[in-house]
Amino acid sequence: MTGRLIAFEGADGTGKSTQARLLADRLGAVLTREPGGTPLGEILRSIVLDPVGVAPVDRAEALIIAAARAQHVAEVLRPALEAGRDVVTDRYIASSVAYQGYGRGLGADEVAAVSAFATDGLAADLVVVIEVDEATTAERLGGDLDRIEQAGVDFRSRVIAGYRAMADAEPDRWVVVDGNGTVDEVADRVAAAVAERLPAP
Repeated sequence: MTGRLIAFEGADGTGKSTQARLLADRLGAVLTREPGGTPLGEILRSIVLDPVGVAPVDRAEALIIAAARAQHVAEVLRPALEAGRDVVTDRYIASSVAYQGYGRGLGADEVAAVSAFATDGLAADLVVVIEVDEATTAERLGGDLDRIEQAGVDFRSRVIAGYRAMADAEPDRWVVVDGNGTVDEVADRVAAAVAERLPAP
């Protein structure tokens, strides 16, 4: 039996990392993240997100994240899934499409093609995107921002538009969850949505 891959997505400050952890705990699933999830991936993550030092150009940023994803699939995702474990990942392919494709303006199809190569075609069974209002975002982000979080309001708007476009295009594989409210309220919404879309075998 092959495990199920659930990807959590959303703009920064939505609380998706917390919700990914809570769902993984609920399902007894492997919890991981992107960029990162492997020793090499964490090094590449720091190159992309560290606000200090030389920033990669947009295309380099997309390729660095894709390289981290290739390592992540080979070392973590595919082995766990093939062993029958469910996996919850905090960000996956859609993050690249939203942030680099829409946010950086590199093109959704072009960035998706790079990720398809990096993952050898491994897609998420379900994508859970968390949306919150702007006031909640500002409160959750605070003042200590990484390089991508510093990209500004217009960039964030393009990212959100990208997520909405992808969710609209694949309603059977995507679920949009209201991230406003308490952590427990959102966790209950996520659990209900996942149970409906991916019933326990």
